[in-house]
Amino acid sequence: MNTPRLLPWSSPEGKPCRLAGDGTGYVSRLADDMEAVQLRMGSELLGYAGQMLDDRKATTDELRFLGNRLRESLRDALRVAESRGERLPAPKGEGSAPSANGLSTHHFAEPVWFKDPEISRASR
Repeated sequence: MNTPRLLPWSSPEGKPCRLAGDGTGYVSRLADDMEAVQLRMGSELLGYAGQMLDDRKATTDELRFLGNRLRESLRDALRVAESRGERLPAPKGEGSAPSANGLSTHHFAEPVWFKDPEISRASR
């Protein structure tokens, strides 16, 4: 089995969610779609940030709001990068590939595990 995939959402308790499967099921496709939306929104937010920072009339509250959205977007992008980095094949002659952001996943709480229901049905 492949390394369980880090999903682009957390549990209600804030724990990272992981998916065991072959990457072709419904939950995997949903995660792919959500990652694409997160990255697209981050790109759009970056454009708005440039406009707002160029606007000398932007208020402190507006800039604080922007900063918080940029922080959220960066968190999402790093999570996507970590998830994708974990799924890269290991270089020949080495163990597993490091996470994309260079951090160990040990900084997260214990993950919540999911099994793709399509994989479960197929194995019956």
